[in-house]
Amino acid sequence: MNRPTSAALAALSLLSLTALTACGGGSDSDPATGKPKASTSSSSSKAPSPAEHLATTIVTEADTDGFKVDEPDDAYAFAKSTNEVTVDKPVCARLAYAMNQLPLGTPEADLTRLTSGPTDAPTKLTKGVTFTYVTLAAYAPGKARPTFADARKAVDACGDGFTAKANGNESPYDSVTAEKVTPAGDESLGFTSTMTFRGVQHVLHGEVVRSGDVLAVYFSVDGMAIANGRPSDARLSPTVVGAQNAKLG
Repeated sequence: MNRPTSAALAALSLLSLTALTACGGGSDSDPATGKPKASTSSSSSKAPSPAEHLATTIVTEADTDGFKVDEPDDAYAFAKSTNEVTVDKPVCARLAYAMNQLPLGTPEADLTRLTSGPTDAPTKLTKGVTFTYVTLAAYAPGKARPTFADARKAVDACGDGFTAKANGNESPYDSVTAEKVTPAGDESLGFTSTMTFRGVQHVLHGEVVRSGDVLAVYFSVDGMAIANGRPSDARLSPTVVGAQNAKLG
């Protein structure tokens, strides 16, 4: 019996996005001079941590047009870490991670959001709603470039497909091909993969963008179509991708 893939499960449950808040410091007077002394608040003098940078950079509902932005539900994750994933072709591991919202390589911080909304360009294989995952990962200086190169190598080497397994679930991908995307960041890479679930073929789309030491990975899937046995071709939302790339600079 085929087990549901992560793509089929993840799009069936959405959580509300938790609001992020921050507080700053102030200044006081030097008792010896009565004059204001420089603030020692770390918020004004210390650079944000990688996690803080991603939290302020990740796309939000205010950045999109009619899209909902949520935290994905871990209960529907294919795997919670890359250590749980095995791939029959090791070179394809980066693609398995990219299509299951897991960070590529060894980032210092990562963050994922699930966006849903009206499709930008509906086709006969879509029903008006698209789900696009956005995963940001921040790397130590100079580490994002080789990680991006590994993703490109995976796309070139995995044309005949591969199979990823984790926690008793299996995701077989029939093929992988490079896909032309709008140039973004310092370098960008698009790819298309196909999978067959219960005899029905589905087309999945992904994109990796490097902006300095941050990688943005986008992945789009029609989970309802997979769950309901209906063919799908879920393209990335230009609205979401464009908004996130703009925030990366």
